[in-house]
Amino acid sequence: MIQVLENLEGLLNQQWFSTLFHNLQNFSWMEPITKWSKLIEAGMLNFRVTSPEANQVADLFCFSNLRARDSLSSGRSIDYNDTILFTTGHTLYSIAGFPLLKITEDTCGRHDFLVTPCSLQMFQMLSKSNAYHPSCHENLCKALGGADFSIELISTTFNIFMNYEFDLSGKLKLKKPLNKAGDYIIFEAFEDLTVGLTACADPDTNAGDCKPIEYTVSI
Repeated sequence: MIQVLENLEGLLNQQWFSTLFHNLQNFSWMEPITKWSKLIEAGMLNFRVTSPEANQVADLFCFSNLRARDSLSSGRSIDYNDTILFTTGHTLYSIAGFPLLKITEDTCGRHDFLVTPCSLQMFQMLSKSNAYHPSCHENLCKALGGADFSIELISTTFNIFMNYEFDLSGKLKLKKPLNKAGDYIIFEAFEDLTVGLTACADPDTNAGDCKPIEYTVSI
């Protein structure tokens, strides 16, 4: 028994095992078409979003906890990074121009930062009916609205794993996500943020059916 305890102590003192153990404690699973929100503190180095199955999108939006009415901005992020294709090394900025999240790892390499989250209005326009359909916009409003943020500021999301292609004329075409099962993206927070995340609710975006998303948050 003493030897077993000594071996366990040795493992816990190894950085890789300590990190793995800590991440497992913070592992969470999102069922299809669901939402999640959490305070991500400045300096958190491992906010990780994973696709346990292939071809599933997750929509991310966040608010600053330091400045009222300052939130994620697609326009600032595209401008300040000089790209519409975001991956490792790029930073996501706020409306006021403050850095919010840095992408530190990315095994997929294809995400969208051009379109708003799917919404009830979008589904009704496509179906030409008044039928109800759950949406990422509704889920983000529910996830973030309870924290007294101005939900009307929820606009273009960072659409993790979404794959829009575009031609020289500027025409956009939604294609099947390129992420494989197990692909992930990791963010580092520059300041205290409240982050909302959804497992995308649009079957067409997710190659025909909506699937789960995993996430971890650790220092």
